[in-house]
Amino acid sequence: MIIDRLICLILGYAIGLFQSAYIFGRIFMNIDIRNSGSGNSGTTNAFRVMGKKAGILVFIGDFLKVIIAYTIASLLFDGNGTFTDGGFYYYGIYGALGCILGHNFPFYMGFRGGKGIACSLGLMLCINLYIALLTYVIGFIVFQLKRYVSLASLAMVAVFPIIMMLCRAFEAESVILMLVVALLAFYKHKDNIKRLINGTENKFSIKKG
Repeated sequence: MIIDRLICLILGYAIGLFQSAYIFGRIFMNIDIRNSGSGNSGTTNAFRVMGKKAGILVFIGDFLKVIIAYTIASLLFDGNGTFTDGGFYYYGIYGALGCILGHNFPFYMGFRGGKGIACSLGLMLCINLYIALLTYVIGFIVFQLKRYVSLASLAMVAVFPIIMMLCRAFEAESVILMLVVALLAFYKHKDNIKRLINGTENKFSIKKG
């Protein structure tokens, strides 16, 4: 039902409003991460601005919140929960998609959030462990070869729904939703894509100390 899907989206959006990078920066470092580095409230900028430990905590927070959104939405409407091996996935994915929207476009921060990659990686793990691990490996290889987080991120969100289609084990609605997740990531990375094309994209670095 449409109302069920809408509830999942709203529920996920509310969970996505927990902005790990922004909250961590405000509480522990007295900074607004949106005014530092790239101005993005996400994992990569947290690593660059606040350092390795903060970056890891931010990643974990963003990764876990989408799993929470997926699990709650899935349990509410189809009972599968997370890390499922079959059945209908789309209620959980709607919850996760709402979480990504909340992360990317938080209303209380002027809709200036993150880019949703850590959240997307968490969603992949919920849908299928093996496809997720394969996707992570592909992203790791791209990063090791090019040292661009943006390129590795885009490779992962693009590859995952393609593998889903090739497997032919997922209902069409779930595949379409993952394509929407990929499109959201590409939209949020539009400036990075321009810099990658122009050869001016910054390679990954972590603040020392």
